[in-house]
Amino acid sequence: MIVELTSLEQVADACGDDDLVVWAAQDLRGGARAWAVRESSGEAVVAAGPGVSLRDRLAVWGAPAQAATLVRHALAEVGPGFRPLGEAELMRRVVAEVEPLRWVAGFSWMSLDHVPVGPADGVSWLEGSFDEEISKLLAVHAPDSYAAPGRPGVTRWAGLRVEGRLAAVAADAWSAPSVGFLAGVATDAAHRGRGLAARVCRWLSGRLVAAHGRAALMVDDHNAAALAVYERLGYRRLPVAATEVAA
Repeated sequence: MIVELTSLEQVADACGDDDLVVWAAQDLRGGARAWAVRESSGEAVVAAGPGVSLRDRLAVWGAPAQAATLVRHALAEVGPGFRPLGEAELMRRVVAEVEPLRWVAGFSWMSLDHVPVGPADGVSWLEGSFDEEISKLLAVHAPDSYAAPGRPGVTRWAGLRVEGRLAAVAADAWSAPSVGFLAGVATDAAHRGRGLAARVCRWLSGRLVAAHGRAALMVDDHNAAALAVYERLGYRRLPVAATEVAA
């Protein structure tokens, strides 16, 4: 039987406190919803979060057959514009069972449950008066960033300066009560190779862990440099995949 979950405690309990699911659930407000199914043959949970990291996302966890059942149910409830995502092999099996779901992209979900150790000198929160400067840095050095000043869900920015010039930034964006989310990482090309992004991410990750209990991020699998930075900070990597309802 499919049951709608009405509290974050229910969501965490149903999915074993899975990082991706509790993140997508956000605070279960503003249209966010979650469902679970428990059967003798398996259990599954899905959480629908509208506008989370610029997408209407449907996080998927559990046994493939039950997960497929929940994906069908959730899409009927929240609409076909939501994009199911979850552990890569799970999503391959869900796509095979749910018509007309199709594979969109694979990437990595990374999470951290401790404050990283190492240098983070010079990093601080950037006040709103620096939004224009942050926007210019992103436009030139990270034009595909989902996080940008003024976008819904982007809470605040951390950064550091070199000789008075903003050199590296990262954002606290789309954080959930029990999962802080790091996005918008960018470094001025003139200062790359000096570990500045690592310093900013270390500093911000520590504050996200302190505030939420853990931190998480998404990264493209082809971005070897970023993966190396996050793994050195202690982030654990999970291959995931996004899917969508074919038009």
